[in-house]
Amino acid sequence: MTEQLLFSKLNQALREAADPDAAPAMETYQRNQFKYFGIRSPQRRAAQKPVLIESRQLSETGLAAFVDRCWGQAQREFQYCAVDVLRKNHKTLTLQSVPDVHRWITTKPWWDTIDFLGPHIVGSLVKRNPELTSLMDEWVVDDNIWLARSAILHQLMYKDQTDGERLFRYCDLRCSDHEFFIRKALGWALRQYARVEPEAVKNYVAANENNLSGLTKREALKHLL
Repeated sequence: MTEQLLFSKLNQALREAADPDAAPAMETYQRNQFKYFGIRSPQRRAAQKPVLIESRQLSETGLAAFVDRCWGQAQREFQYCAVDVLRKNHKTLTLQSVPDVHRWITTKPWWDTIDFLGPHIVGSLVKRNPELTSLMDEWVVDDNIWLARSAILHQLMYKDQTDGERLFRYCDLRCSDHEFFIRKALGWALRQYARVEPEAVKNYVAANENNLSGLTKREALKHLL
């Protein structure tokens, strides 16, 4: 299975599932940043299912080429499918793919793709290649908020393997940021860590009461109050 053929199958499936009447509402919801076919999530998942199965046959370079094709399309559903294919094949990615992941994060970025790329793709790469933690240290202070958000969220699925010291340090570095997506990410990451280390998160928030934004504190303590 080549990436060209796989993309052709996906292209046909999405166009057949398109619902033009639903597209305007989706575009409005995403602030008219992207075009949509108007395919709701259940229908999209059904349409892309054969592609997800066959994507297992792609090499690392083929996977990157397929995702690039999807990223180059106007309709946002292509990027959603690409993210799902990446999640299905996250173990295929190696250090070779880091520049590709950087490109996907910084091209057509919005929370709807970043919130999967950060925890599931970046997080998987860092977990399997611990030397990438230094790259996360660079990303978290980057002016690009989507790189920073990805770094903040990369440990989201680590559970008891979370490096709490690094997470708290990232919070220290970005706590004065006025950007909503950074503040929200800090709170989300802290809330997730609180599932395994509730006292550590409580103590951190208490010690930084005057530094953390209200949004970050509310998110962090949501399940602890």
